[in-house]
Amino acid sequence: MLVRQSVFTRLDAAALHELAEIEPNLVLVFAAPRFFAEPDFSAQLAAAFPGARRVALSTAGEISSRGVSEDSAVISAIRFERTPIKLAATDIAGMADSAGAGQRLARQLRAPDLKAVILLSQGVAVNGSDLIAGFVSVLGKNIPLTGGLAGDNGAFTRTWVLLDDDVSNRLMLAIGLYGDAINFAHGSFGGWQSFGPARRATKVAGNVLYELDGEPALEIYKRYLGEYAEGLPASGLLFPFAILSDDRQETGLIRTLLGVNESDGSLTLAGDIPAEGYLKLMHASTEALIDGAEAAAEAARRMLDSDEPGLALLVSCIGRKLVMGDRVDEEVEAVGAVFGRQCALTGFYSNGEISPFIESTECKLHNQTMTITYLSEKA
Repeated sequence: MLVRQSVFTRLDAAALHELAEIEPNLVLVFAAPRFFAEPDFSAQLAAAFPGARRVALSTAGEISSRGVSEDSAVISAIRFERTPIKLAATDIAGMADSAGAGQRLARQLRAPDLKAVILLSQGVAVNGSDLIAGFVSVLGKNIPLTGGLAGDNGAFTRTWVLLDDDVSNRLMLAIGLYGDAINFAHGSFGGWQSFGPARRATKVAGNVLYELDGEPALEIYKRYLGEYAEGLPASGLLFPFAILSDDRQETGLIRTLLGVNESDGSLTLAGDIPAEGYLKLMHASTEALIDGAEAAAEAARRMLDSDEPGLALLVSCIGRKLVMGDRVDEEVEAVGAVFGRQCALTGFYSNGEISPFIESTECKLHNQTMTITYLSEKA
């Protein structure tokens, strides 16, 4: 497996040609939303990499081996030597089509030698929990699934996905990895701390939370936020919810705020909320989030059965980026220190992260979490 990477503020034909020298069969691009509005974006990629499948997502910040950048495009050219790949794609008709979209993608990839899948989706008009559930209903829980939802710099209005020559705000796609040569490891960790009492979600519809303990959810949320309430919904990224078990213990699932509705007092979260389940508010320090990123990398490293050079795909939540501010590079540096120089880093800040729990193949939608997928090929 060969990987070559560059970071662009504008695409440059000569630099793209250098990436193409390894004759990649997959090109991964994580780019600021403005790139997708440029009329020749897909054409430039096609001209540089005519023999490769080309995948691009819009972001809320780009991750590379150099660290975190903004308003850039991180392009990673990848040549799999012994691993067949297949790409699946579908448009989503709307939020209610999320599970159906997941099923359509999974059916395109289903095969006896399928080993793992990377799922990359538009990031606004989708219920990530339902998307995953639809996918798993076709392929089962034993095929590891990782990935993330595209970002748009925290606006939560429109995100973009590119596959080969097509650019769309409704597209979602999946990359299937096949055969026995692939090393596929994953890790996820948050680093957030819960505070306040556990509260029951007494009125829920999917990912819309109407009531907590019988009161309008927005009223309770504003009381906890205090002066931060004036900055809603953006300030909600700093105060996600922990999903608790029936005995009110933390499960590792976090839900971040996407929007508020002043008229009915509801909160729209980035994934499903269990009806009559328990929630707690959360907050975090920069040090705790950096430690969480390191823990996610350590979990992925423990899964590896060889030290072959590879690529680590980092998908981290925009909420983490806002908390860490100028220190956001430190969570990427922590991951790089775990894997060493033989590992290239790529990824993006997202509207939602897709990963199994640590040491499990059961996939969930995560928010406010650093998720890591490590890819390499066995010698």
